[in-house]
Amino acid sequence: MDLPLDYPTLRLIWWSLLGVLLIGFALTDGFDLGVGALLPFVARTDAERRVAINTVGPTWEGNQVWFILGGGAIFAAWPLVYAVSFSGFYLAMFLVLSALILRPVAFKYRSKRPDPRWRSAWDWALFVGGFVPALVFGVAVGNVLLGAPFRFDTDLRSTYEGTLLGLFTPFSLICGLLSVAMLVLHGAAWLGVKVERGPVHDRARRFGMIAALLSLVLFAAGGAYVAWGGLGYQLTGVADMAGPSNPLRMTAEASSGAWLNNYATYPWLLIAPVLGFAGALLALLGLVGKGHPLALAGSSLSAVGIISTVGVSMFPFILPSSIDPASSLTVWNASSSHTTLFIMLVCTIVFLPIVLAYTAWVYRVLWGRTSTAALTTNPDLY
Repeated sequence: MDLPLDYPTLRLIWWSLLGVLLIGFALTDGFDLGVGALLPFVARTDAERRVAINTVGPTWEGNQVWFILGGGAIFAAWPLVYAVSFSGFYLAMFLVLSALILRPVAFKYRSKRPDPRWRSAWDWALFVGGFVPALVFGVAVGNVLLGAPFRFDTDLRSTYEGTLLGLFTPFSLICGLLSVAMLVLHGAAWLGVKVERGPVHDRARRFGMIAALLSLVLFAAGGAYVAWGGLGYQLTGVADMAGPSNPLRMTAEASSGAWLNNYATYPWLLIAPVLGFAGALLALLGLVGKGHPLALAGSSLSAVGIISTVGVSMFPFILPSSIDPASSLTVWNASSSHTTLFIMLVCTIVFLPIVLAYTAWVYRVLWGRTSTAALTTNPDLY
C-alpha cells in the first residue's frame, strides 16, 4: 500500500514529535518539579508551604500526561530505543519513578494531619519528588551524549554493560545540575506569577536569579566540554534512510567533536543554543526587574533551547553506543515500520490538538494568584 508520506519523512516527523513531547513535559511538569525542589527553601511556615503547593496543585496531574506521552511515543515509534534505554537504565528509571510516586502521595496526605512533623516529612517528600527526577533526567541526557555501554548481537539482542554509579560522570553531572537549575528557574518564575506578593514570592525571586545564573554557567560549561572534550559520533557509511530498522546494517564511529558538525553544515541550527542562553538571560532580567511574566517566558524559551540543542547536535543519532558504535541507534535504523508511523501520525493529528485545547482551557479557568486567605475559604485547596 502506498502511503502519502515516504518512510524517511515519517521518521523525521516522529523524531521532531519526540522532541515536542519532551519539551512539552519540561514546560508543564517542569515547573511542578521546580516548585517541589524549591519548597523547603522558599516557604518556611505551614501556610507559606500550602500556598506554594497550591500554585501547582490544580494542574500537576494533567501535566504528567506529557511524561506518559513521551514514554509512549518512544515505545511505539522507536521500539529499539525504548528496549535499550528502559532496560539499560532500569535502576535510574526506578529511582525516578520512586521519586515521582512520592509526589501524589505527598499531595494527598500532607494536610491530613495537623502534626508539624508529619507535614514537614511530606514537604521533604515533595522536594525529593522534584529534585531527584530533575537531576536524573539531566544525568540521563548526559549519558546519551556520551554514549551508552550497550551492544547488539547477530540476533538483535541487546546487552547493557553499565552500572547505576557508572552513569554519574563529571559531564553527566554537569548535565544533571543544568537540568535542576533549568527547572528550578522555571519553578521560580512560575511562583512569581502564581503566588501572592509576600515572603514566598520574594524568596522565589532570589532563588530564581541564582538558578538563572547557574543555567547560563552550566550550559556554557556543557558546551565547552562537548567542544574541547571531543564528544561525538558520526556515521561512516551512507545511511539508508528508507531501509528497514536494523542497527546491524549501519556503521558508525566515535569522532572527536562530532556533536558540533551539524552546526557547521547548517549554521541556522545555532538558533537552539542561542535560545538556551537568551532565554535564561531574559528570565534573569525579568526576575531582577520584577517582570515575572517576562521571567516565565524566558525560562520557557531557555528550556526549549537547551533541549533542542541536544537533539540537533546529535542528529541523526538518538542513542549512540560507547562500546560498539556500530550498534548505535539513529533516526534511520531504530523506528517502527512505515505503516505504524503513519497510523500513529494520523492519531496524533486527531488527538494532540484536543489535548492542547483542553490544557489551554484548564489553565485559563484556573489562572490567578494563590493567596493565604484562600486557604481558609476554599475547601478544594491542599
